[in-house]
Amino acid sequence: MSDQFGVDLQQPLALDEQPLDHSSSGEVAEEHDLSTLAPHVRTARHWTPRRAVITPAALDEAHGQRIVERLEGLGIEVERLRGNRLTGVRGDNDRQTYARAKSTLAVVVSPPSKRNLQPIAPSADWRVDLAEGCPAHCQYCYLAGSLTGPPVTRVYADLDAILDNLTDYVGRGTVTSRSRVRSDEGTTFEASCYSDPLALDHLTGSWQRAVEHFAAWDAPVQLRWTTKFADVDRYVALPHAGRTRVRFSVNCLPVTRRWEGGTSALEDRLDALHRLSAAGYPVGLTIAPIMPLDGWREHYGELLSLIERAVHDVPDLDLTAELITHRFTATSKEVLLGWYPRTTLEMDEARRAVKRGKFGNSKHVYPKELMTELRHWFDEQLSRRLPQCRVLYWT
Repeated sequence: MSDQFGVDLQQPLALDEQPLDHSSSGEVAEEHDLSTLAPHVRTARHWTPRRAVITPAALDEAHGQRIVERLEGLGIEVERLRGNRLTGVRGDNDRQTYARAKSTLAVVVSPPSKRNLQPIAPSADWRVDLAEGCPAHCQYCYLAGSLTGPPVTRVYADLDAILDNLTDYVGRGTVTSRSRVRSDEGTTFEASCYSDPLALDHLTGSWQRAVEHFAAWDAPVQLRWTTKFADVDRYVALPHAGRTRVRFSVNCLPVTRRWEGGTSALEDRLDALHRLSAAGYPVGLTIAPIMPLDGWREHYGELLSLIERAVHDVPDLDLTAELITHRFTATSKEVLLGWYPRTTLEMDEARRAVKRGKFGNSKHVYPKELMTELRHWFDEQLSRRLPQCRVLYWT
């Protein structure tokens, strides 16, 4: 990555580099800082990138050409790059750089390292990336601590090769394929670690093709992805053979309205959950990030009531839940405060415990007593309100 000349689009967003210093402010800060927006201002339209580019290698791919056709059919001009470097992303300061990158879509070929799939416990056996980056503006965004550099959204044109590569991993996972409790899910592939499918699929069609691929795949496998959006029209009648579990990331209303800019309203996500479950999809709830706000029992009780109403009449409901509490790292806090300098999100190290990972990294999590209180409450409430829901994990 070069400050002067741009970003190498053929390289993955590095996980071990130091993040940009986003502390500077600039004239675009008012336009892109969603920290102080009132709840009713937050809307979730289809994302239209201000700039879309494609590399020569991506244009050689059949799916890259399909993406170009789709974008141009939507009236989005696609810039054909001469090489694999993107210029024009960096602004006069880091806030401008963030704004420009966040509004850019780059169609690229995935780096060779993506063919070597990584385990993604506790969610699934393997992580498969169809894209990196997200156009939403969630002020707790975990990508801030995972993917460094300007947050350009990159979608992969070599989709066919990515999907073909999955065959070698069937039966080799340790999270579901060899689990006594979750073996019915088969070998699971998580396709939303670094992106939100429904934020991008109207532009790429990548996840729709993945659903069709898994439906036609005669093997004990499951595609998994999670979203904060509600655009499921093209999925309802899609052949899926029960091999794709769509999970909706949900939270209590104070969280969705304050800190999830540019996403679909909670009520719309739950309507989409109902529609897909009624169409026979296995579905799920990703309740995240759980936060002990003032009155949290009432707020999360309201969330569970809304979920109850959304699925009460679905026959043969296959519903799971993944419960994830809020946490942050020193790196992610620095980046997020640069992106959203007026955020009201609590990130006070003094109120947290430190959880150290096996590679020496540290996360700031809620103290043990509070975690226990939260977990017991959710376990009891889910068991009572949604007895058909399987809780996969708590973290």
